[in-house]
Amino acid sequence: MPLQELKNAPKVIGLKQVKKAIDKSQVKRVYIASDAEPHVIAPIKNACTDKQIEITMVESMGLLGKACGIEVGSATVALLID
Repeated sequence: MPLQELKNAPKVIGLKQVKKAIDKSQVKRVYIASDAEPHVIAPIKNACTDKQIEITMVESMGLLGKACGIEVGSATVALLID
């Protein structure tokens, strides 16, 4: 799992920020936590499908947050285009 790239790569964390970045076509990959509520992440999954953005599922919100260097969990993180 390429979570190591999240540590120093340009990214946005959280549902609202990820959705904004997707809408602006600034995203190359989205990470979604498998334990996030389905109704919460459904709009992100749909937006990724519409814009043909790669989705990588991560085991948990805690693991995703830790990979980003934050102390709280995150349902989704977007890796931005360089």
